[in-house]
Amino acid sequence: MLCYFCAYLDRVNVSFAALTMNRDLGLSASAYGFGAGLFFLGYVAFEVPSNLILERVGARLWIARIMVTWSLISGATAFAAGEASFYGLRLALGLAEAGFFPGIILYLTQWFPAAERARIVGTFMVAVPLSAAFGGPVSGLILTAADGVAGLAGWQWLYLIEAVPSLVLGFFALIVLTDRPAQADWLTPQERAALAAQLAADPRPAEARRPLSAALLQPRLLGLALVYFGLSTGLYAVGMWLPQIVSGFGLKPLATGFVAALPYLAAAAVMVPWTRRSDATGERAWHTGGPAIAAGLALAVASQASHPLVSILALSAAAMGVFAALPTFWTLPTALLRGRAAAGGIALVNAVGSVGGFVGPSLMGWIKDATGRFDAALAAVGLLLVLTGLLAARLGRQPRDGEFRS
Repeated sequence: MLCYFCAYLDRVNVSFAALTMNRDLGLSASAYGFGAGLFFLGYVAFEVPSNLILERVGARLWIARIMVTWSLISGATAFAAGEASFYGLRLALGLAEAGFFPGIILYLTQWFPAAERARIVGTFMVAVPLSAAFGGPVSGLILTAADGVAGLAGWQWLYLIEAVPSLVLGFFALIVLTDRPAQADWLTPQERAALAAQLAADPRPAEARRPLSAALLQPRLLGLALVYFGLSTGLYAVGMWLPQIVSGFGLKPLATGFVAALPYLAAAAVMVPWTRRSDATGERAWHTGGPAIAAGLALAVASQASHPLVSILALSAAAMGVFAALPTFWTLPTALLRGRAAAGGIALVNAVGSVGGFVGPSLMGWIKDATGRFDAALAAVGLLLVLTGLLAARLGRQPRDGEFRS
């Protein structure tokens, strides 16, 4: 959770840096949206290879490598000098971080049985809204207090300061993480044996026994990748632009940071209770699809809101829906695959889905430049989330024999 907290902070702090960086670098809304989304093209390009390497060398070493390299590149973004260097650094950051999230999801499958996974993934992923909620006020404070110190702008200090925790945690991961339960000296031999037996008792679906290439081409797995694409588009379309939407209410950077934190605090409050409910009932389809549909409808309301309070409440409802859907979603692909197929399959779903992280911010920037407003962009993303929720409800059902097979 600490690692993901810092990873997400370094991934989206560009949204707060943009409050003053765009002016200094001469970035239009389209250029900023494109550059913010470029992270995900680098991320996608190295996603599957990175996760296969993690499965081979172990989570401890590979997660430490990821964290150290991304922290260095994130800090280097402070020295972007224009569009080209901004684009290159965002692309490099995605390459460096590729494999972190799907690697953690794979890692959790090696420690927790399927019946507990929605709760566990939800607990892990609550780091994301907490990171955004914490990062908003801190980023606003840095932008205001550090501007001009040592001749650097506030947005440059933002990148430099917020890269340090990731660098420290990268080395900490080498000490703390244990690759598999069999290596955990903090468990007794009896506990290790009991956990191994519990994990071995999980159902083993037909897809788990297929070769890697055949497993990756399963129609149901590819459909789930489309679901994740929709969720990611909604998450990052709003997340990468939220500070600028909020600053449009006439707020200064520090106040913007506090107000922009509100949707994420609301999301953090619902994630774990929702995933606990999914585990308790064993239902996954509508625990994924329902919140996505609700998020889409909330964005439709936000697109028509004329008062800042209504906008924030609608954006908070949208954040609650997306963040409630995400951890429950990950119980679906992890139930399909095991071993090397799981490493490749989880990475494939995350890679295809993460293209939404490029599409969402780019779409918002393009529509903003074309119309001068965010309302049409929010409505378009809301419609996509509604369709995503319906698809999730369909694919999330337990398939009958032969269903969703190629």
